[in-house]
Amino acid sequence: MSESTGMACIVCGNIQARGLAAWHAACPGCAYESASFRVAINEQPVADPVDEAERELGLKGLRLENFRAIVGFARRYAAPGAHKLLDVGSAHGWFLETARDSFDVLGVEPDAVVGARASARGLPVRAGYFPDVLGEGERFDVIVFNDVIEHIPDIRSALGACHQRLNPGGILILNLPNSRGLFYRMSKTIARLGWSAPFDRLWQKDLPSPHVHYFNSANLAALVGKHGFELVHGAELPALRAKGLLERLRCAGNISMLSLYTQYLAILCMIPVLNAFPSDITVCVFRKKAAG
Repeated sequence: MSESTGMACIVCGNIQARGLAAWHAACPGCAYESASFRVAINEQPVADPVDEAERELGLKGLRLENFRAIVGFARRYAAPGAHKLLDVGSAHGWFLETARDSFDVLGVEPDAVVGARASARGLPVRAGYFPDVLGEGERFDVIVFNDVIEHIPDIRSALGACHQRLNPGGILILNLPNSRGLFYRMSKTIARLGWSAPFDRLWQKDLPSPHVHYFNSANLAALVGKHGFELVHGAELPALRAKGLLERLRCAGNISMLSLYTQYLAILCMIPVLNAFPSDITVCVFRKKAAG
């Protein structure tokens, strides 16, 4: 029998069981997973800084392809006449650049340095945290979180703020890691055999902003549904491409060269057959329910 953590699952209320590490917990009822990492909010990072140039090289190609698909979802499911889009955690501004031909965009970015670089390219980015940097009456037709919601400890407050800040019929798009994804499930199997490095990397352990949640589409829909939303579309997007793969692995944590290249070669060989398995990226589109 798994050891109880004493912590209630934020999705279904069951008591979570201890997972694969002292910091990891899993719900036996709905399969939601959490981490007890300390996340530095409004503080200096507690880990080695990430090389942003290397990170951009590793992620940009994949992200741009996926962002084009997400903008397509936004156009398809947004209410007629929708035009205002908020990108929470807009980072380098790649999604803003992709979406601005279809919407009036605004980004919110807590990392002042990264946000300033996006602003210098003429993108509308406010430095700070959602929803604190928004004006009292600001409302949007679309709110998007790209690889952000899984980092937010108080996710329920964030979802409540999304509901408040969306216009009637507005949509919330969450793009995040998928606990049913092939690589995540493989990392768990490997961790049980005694090698925790891939599992730690997918949680971004020891990075300034690690993951604190891991969802699948079902338990995510259950949680978001409690905050006044209904799921209207779910999809999976490619989790990696050969271009930029080595740089992406290199910037995801402190790992040895042997481990780095072992992971790189193993993943590279698997890319052609990945389409037969669940992806490690899921995208869910939710619509704000009508009052009453």
